[in-house]
Amino acid sequence: MRISLVWMMAISSGMTVANLYYNQPLLAMMATQFQVSPESMGAIPMWTQIGYALGILFIVPLGDRIERRRLIVTMTGLSAIALLAAALSTNLMGLSLASFAIGTSAVSAQILVPFAAQLCEPAQRGKVIGMVMSGLFVGILVARTVSGIVGARYGWQFMYGLACGAMIVLAIVLMKSLPRSQATLALSYPALLRSMLDLITHQPALQSSAWIGAMSFGAFSTFWSTLAFLLEQPPYQYGSDVAGLFGLAGVAGALAAPVVGRIADRRSPSFTIVLGISITTVSYLIFWSLHNQLLGLILGVILIDLGVQTTQISNQATIYHLPVEFHSRLNALYIMLYFVGGAVGSKLGTYAWNHWQWNGVCAIGLGLMLIAFAGAIWRKQHLNTKFY
Repeated sequence: MRISLVWMMAISSGMTVANLYYNQPLLAMMATQFQVSPESMGAIPMWTQIGYALGILFIVPLGDRIERRRLIVTMTGLSAIALLAAALSTNLMGLSLASFAIGTSAVSAQILVPFAAQLCEPAQRGKVIGMVMSGLFVGILVARTVSGIVGARYGWQFMYGLACGAMIVLAIVLMKSLPRSQATLALSYPALLRSMLDLITHQPALQSSAWIGAMSFGAFSTFWSTLAFLLEQPPYQYGSDVAGLFGLAGVAGALAAPVVGRIADRRSPSFTIVLGISITTVSYLIFWSLHNQLLGLILGVILIDLGVQTTQISNQATIYHLPVEFHSRLNALYIMLYFVGGAVGSKLGTYAWNHWQWNGVCAIGLGLMLIAFAGAIWRKQHLNTKFY
């Protein structure tokens, strides 16, 4: 597998998944324009993530059944249409519907990840997954920075229009650059969906990875869905541009993904999973105690992104050790539940902010990490793995 192809897939993953996160630094601006409460604006990231979860459940499994390049290009084109609909929205209901469509169509990244795993040698799988996931995670973080700056200067609608143009260009590039793939499965679509129930029922590695991943991403979304509201208050009183810049602080954590993948290859994904949960927990302790200090927030952002990325890479390295003919469906189930956790985290975060401000947000994040630790203990008992 050419290194240039790996990087192209990594960049493409980052660009497509970025569509899910343009809204987060803009939520306070949207709330002001639509004259609604922060809790009501929590519906925007929630519907985006629910749409993504459902798109993964019903679309990503097709990667085991039909030619992957065509599927990836088609979904990228549909993303452009959904983003245009968001740019033209004039009320909260219209933006919520468009956000759901953005989430549903942004699944190209989760077709690219198992595609990359299929193309590489098994001994290199953790490293390649880490590289593609690095691009994906950098896309998540840079999306907030770009949307915060563009939104502050030109308005949130312009940001969605810009993203629409980027998806049109990306669809053309992917059509010309990706290799054709061979389908690994000859099942009907209903049978394909039924087979996923068997996988989630009979694969404890998938069950534990999905549970831990959902809690980890829920804590991640709890923080990022409420940061803009914290920063617009004293002592900061910052706008969306500064809220978006915090995404750059987390790039250091995202760039650690290939290293995490190599550690998971050499040692045990269970070790790096517990490490990731521990790092995320420490980040929330810093957010709680040092949220009124800029350096404290920056340090917490670096750690939460590093911790969540470490957990994510380790979980995916675990499920991709299962047979290759299951990979698209395994990834679909894992990421669907991952983003259900994110949607719940977004909603709980904005609810906690509306009722208990930052203390409530941090309590939710730490509670989710406690549940993730319980999942790691269950994993050790059922998979007979070690934490070291």
